[in-house]
Amino acid sequence: MSGVTANRSAPWARIVPVLAVADVPRAAAWYVSVLDLVEHVRVGAGHRVQLGFDGERAELIVREFRDGEHASDSTDQVMIRVDDVDGVLEAARSHGADTADAARTFPYGERQAGFVDPFGHEWVLTQTMSDVDPDEWGGETVVARR
Repeated sequence: MSGVTANRSAPWARIVPVLAVADVPRAAAWYVSVLDLVEHVRVGAGHRVQLGFDGERAELIVREFRDGEHASDSTDQVMIRVDDVDGVLEAARSHGADTADAARTFPYGERQAGFVDPFGHEWVLTQTMSDVDPDEWGGETVVARR
């Protein structure tokens, strides 16, 4: 992305999930409190907010439903890397998330847990426990990350 001008009014991440909610300020406050995100930009009193991690290019937009739009069942998930899956899962639970599943450590080196936030969005928390070659658990490296 070299040569692209950074814009202080738009997210800097190359991929930005956008979540629609009925109450943008309430949802933004929840994500800040539970997921330790910071609010970068606010657009109107309840239209949308741009959230992210301070100093990192990982961002999320929370927007209001458009006219005629409504919440529906979805297969979408947002995965978020955290330092302490168990701690964040407990914070989500104490702030009203549906946290039916317990955290588990998988053979591919990640400790993960999922929850549905009070706004109907499914999240997967992931914490790296160890570096594991994909060949060790049945995966396959196609193009190695740089």
